[in-house]
Amino acid sequence: MVANEVLSPGDHVVLVDDKGHRRLVKLRSGGQLHSHAGVIAHDQIIGNTEGFVLLSSSGRRFMVFRPTLSDIVLRMPRGAQIIYPKDLAQILLVCDIFPGAKVVESGVGSGALSMAMLRAGATVTGYEVREDFANIARRNVEEFLGTNVPYEVKLRDIRDGIDESNMDRMVLDLPEPWSVVELAEAALHPGGILLCYLPTINQTAQLRGRLKTSKFVLTETTELLLRSWHIDERSVRPDHRMVAHTGFITHARLIG
Repeated sequence: MVANEVLSPGDHVVLVDDKGHRRLVKLRSGGQLHSHAGVIAHDQIIGNTEGFVLLSSSGRRFMVFRPTLSDIVLRMPRGAQIIYPKDLAQILLVCDIFPGAKVVESGVGSGALSMAMLRAGATVTGYEVREDFANIARRNVEEFLGTNVPYEVKLRDIRDGIDESNMDRMVLDLPEPWSVVELAEAALHPGGILLCYLPTINQTAQLRGRLKTSKFVLTETTELLLRSWHIDERSVRPDHRMVAHTGFITHARLIG
């Protein structure tokens, strides 16, 4: 994608109505979006550049943009529950995903975390026990990032063995990541980072107990609570709804 590039069939766009509702659309010649706010012909969008405003058949205003990664992961087809954008951002930062990083991921789900790491420039090898999840992840990565990204998903339990060695990072979205700690010690190089994403504090406590007896050090666990604000002239207050608990993020580094 080139900045200010003309929108073409096959491109994805986000349509934002005057109430802030967003719709993710893949453009096709002759296509139409039907909604309670009227009909929008895809041909009204094709040939334009993002950032313009159009009117639906009922006269409702829609803004047209290329989707951000956050737009994509929240609205793409899914099988498993996705990792929310607030956690994806934290994972990329504390796991220090860099261009060229060699990453093993297990529990690929719908591919949200895979896409975030690939967009950051990593090479990702996934392990997934469910074929339907693996297929959804592959399709989402291909649909939104294309086929020329360094991504592979192996259909098997990571606890049966890891083919890769001298890896930079390992990211686990599994119910029992403590059972993979020994394998992670063998697969990562010294200084490599292990990151685990878990929904409950009981699981997290069990993981932390296992890490205490491992070669991993500098262990930290975080949780992110995201609250937006309502700001309208003199009415300034926190929004009544917020994205509170979604998961616990634990990361540690391997020593030799």
